Amino acid sequence: QVQLVESGGGLVQAGGSLRLSCAASGSIFNINVMGWYRQAPGKQRELVASITSGGSTNYADSVKGRFTISRDNAKNTVYLQMNSLKPEDTAVYYCNCNVRSNLYSRFNSYWGQGTQVTVSS
Repeated sequence: QVQLVESGGGLVQAGGSLRLSCAASGSIFNINVMGWYRQAPGKQRELVASITSGGSTNYADSVKGRFTISRDNAKNTVYLQMNSLKPEDTAVYYCNCNVRSNLYSRFNSYWGQGTQVTVSS
């Protein structure tokens, strides 16, 4: 089994910054894609950013130039640096990782518990 523990959410004024972290632990052989999603009240969960084990990144258009995703493979941890935050960034942010437990198993998707990010105007 794999556990994802997120941290770093909170309340910030518009224009401010926050850094989210997500550490994976448990039965991990390797992790290919790590990502951050968010879900605002009444809206569907959406991809914010993702990063492959090789460092290739992908961002939602709404956060390009403001958010930066990174990972530390040795620590099985993914980060999301969020700058120039806007009220519309307010949401619960979820970490997602595709994890393989051994060389012969398939990759399974795991989710964190979510962390609230609130941006006040």
